[in-house]
Amino acid sequence: MSDLIAIAYDGEDTAFRVRDRLVQLTKEHIIELEDLVVAVHHHDGKTEIKQTTNLAGMGALSGAFWGLLIGLIFFAPIFGLAIGAIAGAVSGRFADYGIDDKFIKEVAESVGPGNSAVFLLVRKMTPDKVVDAIREYGGRVIRTSLSETEEENLRGAFGAGTAAKAEVPPPPV
Repeated sequence: MSDLIAIAYDGEDTAFRVRDRLVQLTKEHIIELEDLVVAVHHHDGKTEIKQTTNLAGMGALSGAFWGLLIGLIFFAPIFGLAIGAIAGAVSGRFADYGIDDKFIKEVAESVGPGNSAVFLLVRKMTPDKVVDAIREYGGRVIRTSLSETEEENLRGAFGAGTAAKAEVPPPPV
């Protein structure tokens, strides 16, 4: 089972720097993520959501594989590959895997204009190494699906162990 963690940051670009550091940590096998999203609440009131996973590309690759396999069975591998890639790209484009976009937008709007947030769907991690790697960016833990003890430890690591929790809606089930 994966854990959801949402961390708010001061400034519009801080969450992007955190995202880049988390991507580096995945390459070092310190954290394994199902989803990583950056949301920015701009000064003009607009909210921007940046997914790190290209669902259309993943869908196209998966569709191409299955299309090729089915095409081989019916002796039309090129046709099956093309149809599978197109169908996979379309389904990937409209699919909503990982963290719910509506939840992300609601939380992003609650961090205030000029600020940003990082949303993690963590499959597994080495908590102390991850916290040490992103502690320098500051941040406020605004939502997790961790146990109360783990959440308090995480808040304490960011210097917000006794801070009031932000009023954000619960993630959809």
